[in-house]
Amino acid sequence: MLKILKYSFFDLFRSRWSLFYALFFLLFTGTLMVFSDDFSKVIISLMQAILILCPLIATMFGVMYSYNSREFTELLLAQPVKRTSIFWGQYLGLGLSLTASLIIGIGLPFAFYGIFQSSEIWNFLILLADGIVLSLIFSALGFWTAMKCENRIKGFGAAMMLWLFFAVIYDGIFLFALSIFKDYPLENFALATALLNPIDLGRILVLLKLDISALMGFTGAVFNRFFGSGLGIFISAAVLIFWLTLPVYSIGYTAKSKDF
Repeated sequence: MLKILKYSFFDLFRSRWSLFYALFFLLFTGTLMVFSDDFSKVIISLMQAILILCPLIATMFGVMYSYNSREFTELLLAQPVKRTSIFWGQYLGLGLSLTASLIIGIGLPFAFYGIFQSSEIWNFLILLADGIVLSLIFSALGFWTAMKCENRIKGFGAAMMLWLFFAVIYDGIFLFALSIFKDYPLENFALATALLNPIDLGRILVLLKLDISALMGFTGAVFNRFFGSGLGIFISAAVLIFWLTLPVYSIGYTAKSKDF
């Protein structure tokens, strides 16, 4: 698995798409730094881009890499190698290449402007960890979707619908439910629905650390009220890790049962 991981990582990390991904965040973060010398404001602005773009790009990478490496995968399956080792190695190579591009794109501008000597270092690390975990979650979802769908058009469509659901549709359904049942106590409902969306959890995780009640929204305010900032951060981080293990387990389960 480590050999497959190493090959997949370097194969993807040298690609022009990984370079473009890192360069985009490098230019975007550098531009924010130029126009603002307040690290907290830059972190808030960057959070909006990370919550939307990291899941989208990770999903696209996961689908494209799974389909483009199909012939290589079939060759590996003919060898005396465990199926789970093949697919987990490919997924980890994909996830680590996205992680490395994100760290370079965001970390270099912050390091250049002295984030390690700032009191905002922990907020920056929470933001970076949030982007890494979301990238790993959605690249796993994209990879697993491509494994389940033989047809490439259906696979791309299903993966994009997954991202669109978590990024846009889910919040729309939630707000619609709030408007209909506004006369009822909805705190427990808000907590439960927040746990079912990794993007919302990522947003709550950063905002709880920044302690900005005005930007938390309803679910973030409920998290802060019920659990406080410290316990809320721990719970949201723990559920994000669960969200990460779920698609990774699905990749292994599909690898064992699917007839490639």
